[in-house]
Amino acid sequence: MSVQPVTFLSRAERILGTDEAAAVDRGMRLMTAMREAAVDEFPIAKELRDRTRAIRLHALAHLDRLIAKFADQVAEAGGRVHFAGDADEANRIVAEILEDTGSELVVKAKSMVSEEIELNAHLEASGVEVVETDLGEFIIQLAGDTPSHIIAPVLHMTKESIGALFAEKLGVEETADPVRLNQIARDHLREIFLRADAGISGVNLAVAESGSIVVVTNEGNGRLTTTAPRVHIALMGMERIVSRWEDAAVVLEVLARSATGQRLSVYTNVITGPRRPGDPDGPDELHVVILDNGRSDILAGDTAEILACIRCGACLNVCPVFRTVGGHAYGTVYSGPMGSIVTPGLQGMEPWWELPYASTLCGACEEVCPVGIQIPSMLLKLRERAASEGRLPGWLEKGMSRYARTAEDAGRWARAKRWASALSAPLSSRGWIRRAPGPARGWTQHRDLPRPAKESFGDWWRDNREP
Repeated sequence: MSVQPVTFLSRAERILGTDEAAAVDRGMRLMTAMREAAVDEFPIAKELRDRTRAIRLHALAHLDRLIAKFADQVAEAGGRVHFAGDADEANRIVAEILEDTGSELVVKAKSMVSEEIELNAHLEASGVEVVETDLGEFIIQLAGDTPSHIIAPVLHMTKESIGALFAEKLGVEETADPVRLNQIARDHLREIFLRADAGISGVNLAVAESGSIVVVTNEGNGRLTTTAPRVHIALMGMERIVSRWEDAAVVLEVLARSATGQRLSVYTNVITGPRRPGDPDGPDELHVVILDNGRSDILAGDTAEILACIRCGACLNVCPVFRTVGGHAYGTVYSGPMGSIVTPGLQGMEPWWELPYASTLCGACEEVCPVGIQIPSMLLKLRERAASEGRLPGWLEKGMSRYARTAEDAGRWARAKRWASALSAPLSSRGWIRRAPGPARGWTQHRDLPRPAKESFGDWWRDNREP
């Protein structure tokens, strides 16, 4: 992942109030409503959540053993497993496979790992033509953009802007009809699928007991990418593993419901090895590239639980910060509450120390997480780390220090409440502060701030409670 030279706040400020922000908010509200409906009709949702959590944490606790077993089973089925310590090694491995197999045209299904290691840029620099085939990723590639959501990459775009893009890049008549836009993409990609030498996919789940990989999609491109070309390369974060098929079935039950509000995704592709004698289709070669790239560091630290994430995107959809600014504000492929933990874990706190602060700590992310990941507590741990490393702005560090001293002393706290009410009076109108000074300007640029009450609840309770 590229290091972004600008801050979260400056990226967010550019997006606030734009059409992109409005499109993100509409999409998030729709996806959240769909998820709620899917969960409400599912009577064992809570029981499966607990079971999914147990499955994922068990896998993390036995990761070394499960990966070793998975690698043996892939080899037994005729495939090959490659281990990559970092992004450079993963890119080199993929490039060497393509070179050894004479592959010049590559089709890709959606893969967050490939975005993480910036695989496309590396392959294109070596002369390989790479074509994204997921509709959202295809649009992103045409636009020279980056995904704004792990499930819906073009959430920030409208059908009108996509129609204009297709007209410009593909030479077709401009349209805003979603059905027609889908058909245009389908017609364009069909010939590419037939000519492709290799296909690259991600891995939603890897099953240790059989060496199978599971690729979950809502489009047929995932199936074409993994079966039509003669070479299939699957990119897998090392944490994407489960022990047994029974475990995989539980995760699949909650994945689609949490991600898109579906009972099951349209396509659940299970791949076990390359094509066997007598099989009508499938690749001649299957390569699975298992990536670390900082995951071992996360596993050894106090945010290891984030590796249990199944990448459903539910925490993004309900997050009030993400809903307001969208994924591009985070400057990294993994955004929202989940990404605010994953990115500093993979890349280090510099320059990502701001991301854990991109949260209201309202707890909605943990509430909707199908694995019950304790996201708010881990965000607080990363904030504590940022503070201990001296990364906070001086005004914030001094302000929090003074706040702590004040809050610990009842007399100081009482005086501070009186001063806050008195000093805010000239800035307020009808109980609201619409233009605050200093760092508080960031709040009042986009919303009003309630004026501190003349009488605190504690004072009111002391004076009005019954004896």
